[in-house]
Amino acid sequence: MSQKPAAGRISFRMETALRSNSPGTTLLAKYQHSKIRPRRAVKVAVSPSASAPVTLAPRYEVPRDINPLLSPYTLGEFELSHRVVLAPLTRCRAIGTVPQKNAAEYYAQRTSKGGLLISEATCVAVTGHGYPNTPGVYTEEQINAWKPVTQAVRDAGGIFFLQLWHCGRSSHPEYQPNGADPISASAVAISKGTVTTPSGDAYPFPVPRALEISEIPGVVKSYADGARNSLAAGFHGVEIHGANGYLIDQFLKSNANKRTDKYGGSIPNRCRFALEVAAAVADAVGPELTGIRLSPYSEFQEATDPETLDLNLYLVDKLSEMGLLYVHAVEARISGGFEVEGSSESLDPLRKAFKGCFMVAGGYTRETGIHAIESGHADLVAYGREFISNPDLPLRFARPDAPLNPYNRDTFYTPDQVVGYLDYPFLKDVSPEAAQLAA
Repeated sequence: MSQKPAAGRISFRMETALRSNSPGTTLLAKYQHSKIRPRRAVKVAVSPSASAPVTLAPRYEVPRDINPLLSPYTLGEFELSHRVVLAPLTRCRAIGTVPQKNAAEYYAQRTSKGGLLISEATCVAVTGHGYPNTPGVYTEEQINAWKPVTQAVRDAGGIFFLQLWHCGRSSHPEYQPNGADPISASAVAISKGTVTTPSGDAYPFPVPRALEISEIPGVVKSYADGARNSLAAGFHGVEIHGANGYLIDQFLKSNANKRTDKYGGSIPNRCRFALEVAAAVADAVGPELTGIRLSPYSEFQEATDPETLDLNLYLVDKLSEMGLLYVHAVEARISGGFEVEGSSESLDPLRKAFKGCFMVAGGYTRETGIHAIESGHADLVAYGREFISNPDLPLRFARPDAPLNPYNRDTFYTPDQVVGYLDYPFLKDVSPEAAQLAA
């Protein structure tokens, strides 16, 4: 599909410049009837390896019982020392879809002993890309490049999950093999905004190609393969990206899904693809190592649905039956990476419906995170922008008066391997007294 680029080139700022804005299937039935793996009672102690590399970042343990955010939590097999999670954060620094060596230091900087980290969104297939310099986990080169990154996190005592991603229609032919149109649930384009190509030009979003039913099992398999490859690369588990208007969300939300076959129309049909992916991933690596991220009320990339509560209650109930480790839900006040007008919509019904761990994300502060844990709104709280600029964020949360470095949005999505990536100072450097009191 040929389109003229918008005038001029743009900087790599993801959400503003890069983006504006039923039972019966074979895998699912097989999983429901015979393939559910019981959660093991044994707990995994995460500790440095005997052949640990040179320390890449200050190692520290977060003080316990200072506040609920810093209280321990048992996440399936993993004993977390606190409840502050590194949210999945696209950084656009994987040159040629391959993680670079500085990624090891970046993630190690944000690792605390017993802390949970979720990787940047990582494509499960060559067709899955839609942003410049985003990583994959579908080639041997990518898998090998991830290994020193996961090792750095393990050596610092962290637990590391990879987020499995496919952009679907949020892409452009320049990202696709042979210049093909991106795939989606239906041939419905994102009507507003632009997509940035690998060369840095801005184009209108193209009309995607609706997947044929015969193609869907192959796409489902790519998620399962990505999960296996993630564990081979050294990750402890995986998170399925089912949020923010990407491929899975394009099947879930009726404004993007106009299908009239078994993958469209009714709520069970629109949930079918998500449930097939979840079943395949859980079958590949175990439900006890599988989480999923959802954004029920987000309108990012025009993925909306008038039945969103009923849709997500149905979906979460089925995911709970599968025994998935956690659901990671984005609050209504966050759309993509930006805060939006306040909403009265609550995640509490989904929290009650899901029997496993419930994690939330969405502009949380230290105080609102404490309240989320105290009130039972969530078990874990994921932090994004503040974790970018404060690599030792959990330690800072041990003291209400500990200063937070301000983040610079202009460097969120640049390809620079240091600036805005490795150069934010630690608490011990900006406030030795606060660091000592927190230790």
